[in-house]
Amino acid sequence: MGELPGMLHFPISGVETYWWLPVAVAFLISTLTSMGGLSGAFILLPFQVSFLGFSGPGVTPTNLLYNVISTPSGVWRFHHERRMVWSLSWTIIIGTLPGVFLGAIIRTTLLPDPELFKLFVGIVLLFLGIRMSYDLYKTMSRPSAPKSEGIAFHVVNKQFNLTSIEYEFNGRSYSVKTWKIIGVSFVVGIIGGTYGIGGAAIIVPFLVGVFGLPIHTVAGAALLGNFMTSIAGVLFYLYLDAVNDNATEPIRPDWLLGILLGIGGAMGTYVGARLQRYVSALAITGLVIVALLGIAVSYIIGFLS
Repeated sequence: MGELPGMLHFPISGVETYWWLPVAVAFLISTLTSMGGLSGAFILLPFQVSFLGFSGPGVTPTNLLYNVISTPSGVWRFHHERRMVWSLSWTIIIGTLPGVFLGAIIRTTLLPDPELFKLFVGIVLLFLGIRMSYDLYKTMSRPSAPKSEGIAFHVVNKQFNLTSIEYEFNGRSYSVKTWKIIGVSFVVGIIGGTYGIGGAAIIVPFLVGVFGLPIHTVAGAALLGNFMTSIAGVLFYLYLDAVNDNATEPIRPDWLLGILLGIGGAMGTYVGARLQRYVSALAITGLVIVALLGIAVSYIIGFLS
């Protein structure tokens, strides 16, 4: 039988699908998730593994390649709307970079088996879903703060040093310890480098739920951290592919698939960043939680059965 019109074969991953499908799926996912400062990579990886059948080690750098292409448009949009906390961004990057390298080694040496990798993904997503659900519950149980009238909806960076990060947003001041962000970011980098995400999906719940920072300000910082650590992750996976002569499957990314996902993600991230100010933080968080828990439960039950 001949190939259907519009079908593409991706030689590195072995995937065969319509060329427009990765673009469309990435656009829809990133439009939603970028409003919460997430690139959407944590949902796109299950799409590649379960729907496209790409579960080898190369799926991780392919997912990171998606981040590299998709996130700059959202970062630019948050910067344009003056909602970038630059001090927070650089602190996240400093913490996550060494963790990403360690995570890549863990992925290629300890988790090459697709079933074990899916279990790992399910556990990570389950943790994220529970953590965000708890944070959402706490937010809903608190009385609503009065809205500030006539105050600009943008960030004013006030202080950044080895001790603390301080900024003002929407008439309120926020402060967090620099070393705490670095410590959390390092752990996030390990998980992100293993999973194939820059780490925004993991660190945003901590920034919002544990450190009490508003999601409308951490979104841009998390996306920029995602972008920088994903570049480092892709380069390190290429290095591992070049020096690993015993690998049974490619460790390098599927360039064509990653680029198509990235194109859809870039459009969706820009749209999501632009729409964020019109959507409540509760709605954004609730939709992301549903996606997280649904995929997590599916993967864990599938492994156990």
